Amino acid sequence: MKKLFGLLLLVSSFMLSAQTSSELIAHYETYYKQMRAQGDVQGIINGMTHLNILSPSQAREDTLAYIYMNENKFMQALNTIGIEKNATDSDISVEVKAISLKSVKQPKLAIGFFEELFKRGPNALIAYELAELSMQIQNLTEAEKHIAYGLANAKDDEKKAFYETQTPYEVPLKSAFMYLNAIHIFNKDKKTNIDAAVDVLDAALKTAPNFNLIQLTKNELLRQKQVLQTQAAQSKN
Repeated sequence: MKKLFGLLLLVSSFMLSAQTSSELIAHYETYYKQMRAQGDVQGIINGMTHLNILSPSQAREDTLAYIYMNENKFMQALNTIGIEKNATDSDISVEVKAISLKSVKQPKLAIGFFEELFKRGPNALIAYELAELSMQIQNLTEAEKHIAYGLANAKDDEKKAFYETQTPYEVPLKSAFMYLNAIHIFNKDKKTNIDAAVDVLDAALKTAPNFNLIQLTKNELLRQKQVLQTQAAQSKN
C-alpha cells in the first residue's frame, strides 16, 4: 500500500511538472509575441531566452543570437551559439558567426564563416567581405581573387554602406570594389604603385561622386607620394 501511494505521488509530481512546464512555455510564447508586437527588443530577448531554457531548440538559439547581432551585441551573439564550425549550422548561424567575429576584430576566424556563406550562396556582397578581411590579414592573393569576382559580378542595383562620416551613405557595390582594388594595387608596392592606385580611385569617384572615403584615401596617397619625392630629393643632395 505504501509503495502504491509512493508511486501515485511520483506520477502526480511528473504530471504537475509537465503541466507547469507547458503553462510556462505557453506564457512565454504569448509574452514573446507581445514584445514583438510592441517592438521591445529586450523583451523579445528575454522571452526567447526563457523559451530556449524551457524547450531548447537550435532554431530558438539561432534566433536569439541573430537578435543579439542585430542589436550590435556581438559577444552575446557568439556566447549564445559559439564559434565552432559545424556542417549542420543553419545559414542564420553561419551569418551570425561571420558578422559577429568580424565585428569583434577576429578576421581570421570570420573568414572561415564568410567562405562557408559564399559556398552556400555565392554573391558579390559576401565576396566584398572576404576581400576586405583578406586585406586586413595581408593575404593579397585571396583579396585579389575576391575583388576580381566582385568587379565581374556586382549588380548595378547593389549598394555598399560606409560609416566614416557622421551621416552614413551608400555607393554602388562595384564602386566599392574599385576602391578595394585601388588599395590592393597600392599594397602590392607602396612606393611605385601610388599613381596606379590613384588612377583607380579617380575612376571609382566618377561612378560614385559621394564616395567620401575615396577622397580621404586619395589625399593620403598623394601625401605619401610627396613624402617619398621629398626623401628622394634629399638623398640626392
